[in-house]
Amino acid sequence: MAGVVIDYVAYVLLLIGLLVVLSLASSRGLVDSSTAQALSIASIVIALVGAPVAIETASRGKSLGKLAVGARVVRLDGGAISLRHAVIRALVGVLEIVMTVGGVAVVVGLLNSKSQRLGDLMAGTYALNERPPKAGRIVYAVPPALEEWARTADVARLPDSLARRLSSFVQQSGSLTPDSRIRVATSLAGEASRYVSPLPAVDAETFVAAVSVVRREREARALDAEAANLQRLAPALEGLPSGFPRR
Repeated sequence: MAGVVIDYVAYVLLLIGLLVVLSLASSRGLVDSSTAQALSIASIVIALVGAPVAIETASRGKSLGKLAVGARVVRLDGGAISLRHAVIRALVGVLEIVMTVGGVAVVVGLLNSKSQRLGDLMAGTYALNERPPKAGRIVYAVPPALEEWARTADVARLPDSLARRLSSFVQQSGSLTPDSRIRVATSLAGEASRYVSPLPAVDAETFVAAVSVVRREREARALDAEAANLQRLAPALEGLPSGFPRR
């Protein structure tokens, strides 16, 4: 969504620039009022439809915002988008982003697993992250007493704030006093227990360490799988559409 915001800020700035130039030309008598009205409409179309279509088509799914966040628009089969996809996305974008200030795009994105906005659903596209974050090096392991539990435990996705606190506690627990360590571990274990099944019969500190390690190992595997998928799709993303002449 951040990429969309960056894109449309750029398009609105382009529109403002075109309208300012048109206003100056009109004030100096270079164009009459009827021509100025027609050019105003043309400026809106160029900035909000023409520019997005031209940029996404020429760059095969890239744009200023997507470059900033490391994303690319691709077809549902992973291939590069064409002019048709870009036109549909741009036209629907006027409705769901410009006219509703992004409200429709946000709601629709929350209702599907790939965070597709309405334009994506109609065009058969989605935004693919090309820069998955690198997993940090795991510097601790599951406590020996919980190795068997870790292989079968169901650890749901933790809220980001809780996951950060678990990791921070495990890495810094050695610098805490025993009383502080027990108090913090008990609090964190209580919060994390809602996302874990079954709960192991161990002390709070051991439980927190095990959950933190299991979470990081599984996220690392997911990131590796995403990176492998991007590598597999690279030829389709960078290659020319079928039948398109090479120069």
